[in-house]
Amino acid sequence: METRQSYDAIIIGTGQSGIPLAKTLAAEGWKAAIIEKHLVGGSCINYGCTPSKTMAASSDIIYRSKRASIFGIHNLKTDINFKEIIERKTAVVKSFREGLEKGLEATNNLTLLRGEAEFYGKKMIKVNLNDGKTITIGADKIFINTGGSPFIPSISGIEKVECLTSTSIMELEEMPAHLIIIGGGYIAVEFGQMFRRFGSQVTIIERGPHILSCEDEDISSEIENIFRNEGVNILLNTSVSEIKKTVDKNIYLKLVFEGKEKFLTGSHLLVAAGRKPNTESLNLKAAGVKTDEGGYIKVNQKLETNVEGIYAIGDVKGGPAFTHISYDDFRVIRDNLLRKKTHTIRNRLLPYTIFIDPQLGRVGITEKEAEEKKLNYRVAKMNMNHVSRAVEIGEPEGIMKAIVDAGTGKILGCAVLGVEGGEIASMIQIAMMGNLNYTDLREGIFTHPTLSESLNTLFTGINNLD
Repeated sequence: METRQSYDAIIIGTGQSGIPLAKTLAAEGWKAAIIEKHLVGGSCINYGCTPSKTMAASSDIIYRSKRASIFGIHNLKTDINFKEIIERKTAVVKSFREGLEKGLEATNNLTLLRGEAEFYGKKMIKVNLNDGKTITIGADKIFINTGGSPFIPSISGIEKVECLTSTSIMELEEMPAHLIIIGGGYIAVEFGQMFRRFGSQVTIIERGPHILSCEDEDISSEIENIFRNEGVNILLNTSVSEIKKTVDKNIYLKLVFEGKEKFLTGSHLLVAAGRKPNTESLNLKAAGVKTDEGGYIKVNQKLETNVEGIYAIGDVKGGPAFTHISYDDFRVIRDNLLRKKTHTIRNRLLPYTIFIDPQLGRVGITEKEAEEKKLNYRVAKMNMNHVSRAVEIGEPEGIMKAIVDAGTGKILGCAVLGVEGGEIASMIQIAMMGNLNYTDLREGIFTHPTLSESLNTLFTGINNLD
């Protein structure tokens, strides 16, 4: 076993907080090493945001071409080449990843180690390199950024069938005839709508009363209506008790709905029932780092583990699993280590967008959360078919909704289910960051006709707070 010189910092994983942290520390003169066992860029670039949104762009074009007649354009032909869709996705991912690799390799004071890391002491790490060699390295500061991976639930027979995950579904060589999806979260709805638009029959199975259970019921119900209108079959309050492979190589599911058994057969099965942390191979016990029952690394508000000098950043620490949250973890570490600040992750705004069509943009609290906290609040709500721009471009589906503090007039949160919902929600987020009153948006001058001016009308609905 070769022993290397110690580093000032070791980053395990090249996700969306690990790379900027490694490059920033190196630029500050720290001797740093970053370890990656598979593909540089983490989940976002290789298995998540970049590939899925690239494929979704193809499905959006298919959908719009099929609706061309409502704009007075007829006889458009759509010839879908699924192989080319996958090839385009692969090319985009490759270009992003290669850009990150070149950036790391060109950074002074930074060493990229390709292999799997495991602790064998508090501040010592053994790296099993991909070329078969093993090295040991140590550092005073260690940052764990190993992310997460798809969770496969315990269902009778599931190990005997070929299950797709959010990763493998984007490597298919053929279009599924009937895609069955277990789970009703954001991965399920994004892939469900996408493959329906590609031409697959799609069935989503959700244990609870609504898909996207974290959202308010009116938002979830509206999405369900949109999906059903596109031909997506949604089974609510339904669980899977058994999975089998049929003689003709299809997948057979035994379902339970209201105490009664139902049966379903499809060509492909996507399991979208959550994610788990990538901590099993790290040998965290050797370092004394504590995890919770789910295997996520426990951290405080400064992202410090229970072991001094060891931090966990990104999805591996639990909580919201979003690229932008992971990147903000980097900023917290950067400011505290290099700028002598005392930043924490406490009470930071959590924005996210679910990239279905229309998009669901979200920030702050939901009405459900406002009720649970017993806040004195008001709701501003408007259907997207009241937005001129949305109607003009033929995208009138959805709802805009904001939660406002009845005493102060401050905006507490919003959900924008509509065309470019993520962008409009970001505008409301900027108002929240600036501590603006809802009346500032109600009375603001926005260009006509844009989606932005919908904020005037949305907040007019609660002018009784003045």
